Formats: sequence, C-alpha cells, structure tokens
Amino acid sequence: MNILLWVLQILLALHTIMGAIWKFTNPEQTVPSLQAIPHGVWLALSVVEFLCALGLILPAFMKRLTILTPIAALVIVAEMLLYIGLNLFSGNAVYSEIVYWLVVAVISAFIAYGRLVLKPL
Repeated sequence: MNILLWVLQILLALHTIMGAIWKFTNPEQTVPSLQAIPHGVWLALSVVEFLCALGLILPAFMKRLTILTPIAALVIVAEMLLYIGLNLFSGNAVYSEIVYWLVVAVISAFIAYGRLVLKPL
C-alpha cells in the first residue's frame, strides 16, 4: 500500500505542478466555465498548487513533515470541487471537464485517506 500511495503522490505532484505552470501561462478565460475566477485568484491558485505539490513530495525527504501530505491532498480535493461547482453553475457545463476534475479529486482523497488511516508515513 505504501508503494501505491507514493506512486500516486508522485504522479499527483507532477500533475499539480503542470497545472500550476499552465495557470501562469494561460488566463482563466482559456476554460470558459472558469471565467468567474478573478485573475488574481487564478494566479494565487497556481501558487497553492505548487505548494501542494511540494507537500506531496517533501515527506519523502523530511519525515517530520508527514502531515503535509494529507493536507495537500485535501486542498487539491477542495480545488477540484471548486472547479466542478463553477463548471456546473456557469451555464455551459462541460461534462468531460467535470469527469476529469472528479477523477483527480478521488485520487487526491484516496491519498489523504491512505496517509491518515491506511498507511501513515
């Protein structure tokens, strides 16, 4: 279980870093359903994503930071649920985006559950 959780954490961290970079290089208008997000919040979300990616990886090097993993994973879950909510209430919901964000949220929730309950670091 520990190996599975580490593989998922690394993949999620890579995904999250790519998302942070994408947010820095693309405006929120790129995704029509997310246009309600102000530009400053959009950029702040990229910083949050970068910090979450660090929180998923740092416990591998510093055991005393193990609490960061479930916190980072839960923040990613909250962000994905925010995107889903904005997409649904935007008036032009794109269900493929909802499914994508839901899959990321479920994987993140599994990591948080795994690190808190199943196999703590």
